[in-house]
Amino acid sequence: MSAVALENRLADRINALEESSTLAMTKMARELAAQGHRVISLSVGEPDFKTPEHICEAAKKAIDDGFHGYSPVAGYPDLRKAIADKLKRDNNIDWKPENIVVSTGAKHSLANVIQVLVNPGDEVVIFAPYWVSYSEMVKLAEGKSVIIDGAFDNGFKVTAAQLEAAITPRTKVVMYASPNNPTGAVYSEKELREIGAVLEKHEGVYILADEIYEYINFTEEGHFSMGSIPALKERVITVNGVAKGFAMTGWRIGFIAAAKWISEGVEKLQGQVTSGTNSIAQKAATAAFNGPLDATKEMTAAYARRRDLVVGLLKEIPGFKVNVPDGAFYAFPDVSYYFGKSDGTNTINNSDDFANWLLTNSYVSTVAGSGFGAPNCIRISTAAADQALTEAVQRIKDAVATLK
Repeated sequence: MSAVALENRLADRINALEESSTLAMTKMARELAAQGHRVISLSVGEPDFKTPEHICEAAKKAIDDGFHGYSPVAGYPDLRKAIADKLKRDNNIDWKPENIVVSTGAKHSLANVIQVLVNPGDEVVIFAPYWVSYSEMVKLAEGKSVIIDGAFDNGFKVTAAQLEAAITPRTKVVMYASPNNPTGAVYSEKELREIGAVLEKHEGVYILADEIYEYINFTEEGHFSMGSIPALKERVITVNGVAKGFAMTGWRIGFIAAAKWISEGVEKLQGQVTSGTNSIAQKAATAAFNGPLDATKEMTAAYARRRDLVVGLLKEIPGFKVNVPDGAFYAFPDVSYYFGKSDGTNTINNSDDFANWLLTNSYVSTVAGSGFGAPNCIRISTAAADQALTEAVQRIKDAVATLK
């Protein structure tokens, strides 16, 4: 049977899905590396630090203590309490453990919420640039993504006026991330309160706040959570986890904090799909939320230094438009200057062409901005050693010099 015929046997919802552009580029980079090429991979959003030792020790103790069985669907009580305490301490969000549901990573948490809230035909307003999976999650729920573009000149941030213009009677959810992946944009308290003032007028609209990069914030003001606005508390679903701030991507622990009817809906869905998440990882996450943030602060300082290094080097590349990210660990330059240019064999028509061309010509993997709703840009992860980052940008600079 042909590959086309086999594909047609898949459900329509799967055929309609786009492949994750970040995972696709990472896969291509690994394939080239397996062929013997010295690839510098800057496509995956993963800390290059090790999980702090006290967290690892908690996992080892959990194994020795016999936490080998199924865990509660919504998470162990001590972890849910640790999360509730963290939200009160760090975010001024006052929820009880019963308002928390622990899932297999923040991605899982986001997908759960979309499935629980969105009916076919409902509109989900997404602030762009956005993380690649947002619109695909909405598609799976048979909702409609309404994309609002954050302008480059406004630090890639959406304004309250833009949001007001995008809301319709079909709007069910507004979805955003701060700090942002892929841009590193951080919404200030003032900006989020202005956005919140718009949402206060639309009582049937829920706010899905992705705060997974919360601790990787370079601003003096620091992080502000929309869930701390009293008038919006019942309608904000805060999503976070341990992957980025604690260098625990592989541990797969995320959570939601929301009104009880929403958390109950997520628990109900999760009970039929995955049940409770990894027992040992939950005990490690409990230690993360209850423990010191010294290692997290050290990692954030390193990311800030790398941000400055990479942004400075990228600004030296002719034609690159570069802003200064306020958080996360990405650079997101506009490379549209090179669209229409050629090396004599290949012509660059868009950011997908540009990213693929860079990978095969300079062996540096990045991700095209098209998957993030920003087709003029590429995403470069700065979660790598200084030497690798310096060499990668030099390779990019040398490669684009061949385009005419």
